[in-house]
Amino acid sequence: MFREIVTETLGGWGLPAAPEALDRLERYCALLLQKNEVMNLTAAKTPEEVARRHISDSLFLLKCTELTHKSILDLGTGAGFPGLPLKLYDPALDVTLLDSRGKRIDFIREVLDDLGLQAPTYAARAEDAAQELRGRFDVVTSRAVAPLNILSELSVPFLRKGGLFLPMKSRNEASAQELADAGSALRTLGCTFIRSEAYELDGPRQVLVIEKTAETPKKYPRKYAQIAKKPL
Repeated sequence: MFREIVTETLGGWGLPAAPEALDRLERYCALLLQKNEVMNLTAAKTPEEVARRHISDSLFLLKCTELTHKSILDLGTGAGFPGLPLKLYDPALDVTLLDSRGKRIDFIREVLDDLGLQAPTYAARAEDAAQELRGRFDVVTSRAVAPLNILSELSVPFLRKGGLFLPMKSRNEASAQELADAGSALRTLGCTFIRSEAYELDGPRQVLVIEKTAETPKKYPRKYAQIAKKPL
């Protein structure tokens, strides 16, 4: 059922599901559920849940903008979502995976090794990694990491001017308020909200498309304790 769910979902979005891509994604699912028995990586317990809630959801980013020949950062990747499914779907994509928890990055490296793929990985807090990776990426995405006003300060400094910030969010009244509350942060960081790409997948979902239109002041990002205490 894993392959059928992913194939059907991608087909509904007009995206191909090549057999070799499905092979890689299915292997990732198996490794994820195996590791999940000894390490808390996901609440999903079956291949079908992983296919719907994680793999398909991650791959919707392919509908939001052209990712080929773009440098992509998945910030707060956790067990690898959404960046690892993108890399497994198309190994030519330039995906970097960042998470503050070393054990999660170790798992991602195990998956990459198992499948014979390479991708840069960083076990570091975002505000620390930004010192090395500032302004290097065309696209930064993140899924279920923090409220948008906090997430923006952690994410936008990694973007070069003209790049896109693509946070993945639910689509409801709370998320609409979250976007409104982040207006000041986006302006301060040099960003402009462009549009929302809406879709349905176990409920209403969306990817916010936010463009970096000006350079971010160098004092951002602040330390996380400061960000959380006094969001922009």
